[in-house]
Amino acid sequence: MAQRIWEKTQAIYQKYKKAWKGPKIPIFIFPMDHTNIGLMKEGKGKSGVSFKDKLFLFLTPMDDEKKLEALFVHEYHHVCRMNGQKKRVEDYTLLDSIILEGLAEHAVARHCGEAYTGEWSKRFTKKELGGYWKRYFSGNLSMRRENPLHDRLLFGLGGRPKLLGYAMGYEIITQYQQQENFSEKASFQMPSEQFIKDLKF
Repeated sequence: MAQRIWEKTQAIYQKYKKAWKGPKIPIFIFPMDHTNIGLMKEGKGKSGVSFKDKLFLFLTPMDDEKKLEALFVHEYHHVCRMNGQKKRVEDYTLLDSIILEGLAEHAVARHCGEAYTGEWSKRFTKKELGGYWKRYFSGNLSMRRENPLHDRLLFGLGGRPKLLGYAMGYEIITQYQQQENFSEKASFQMPSEQFIKDLKF
């Protein structure tokens, strides 16, 4: 089983590395503790962490290998965008972070189907997100990652809806795609500010 996961992951990696002209990176796969309910609930038995030069996948046994591809697409999209941006990851703002997540999950929808996107991408109406945008986000877009409020808004902590920043990023990219045509490879270089220039909330 473990060997099959490695082989499948390697095949997926080669597919998207070629399609996106992405960087060559090491990939680390670890079993996820099935008793970790917090991670399991939102990630549906899978989770990942991305860096510019490596990628970690945390998995429980899967009955559908497309879930593995969806996780990989999301995380490797992060790797490609982090390498395509002209700023250090440490200098990312809240806007950079929500755009990073929104673009990655739209890549999942495109390549794996909307059925494989996170539940959070459909959790809120546009009207609800508009209210959260005005209340939490519009005045905090330039906030850097070291500010504790950055993660509270991105992950939906401190009484805010879970993964609110992820959902906000998904809606922003949804709106932008309705107005503009852009290639996936172009999205790795586009500045975050580009995606909100005609945002309507």
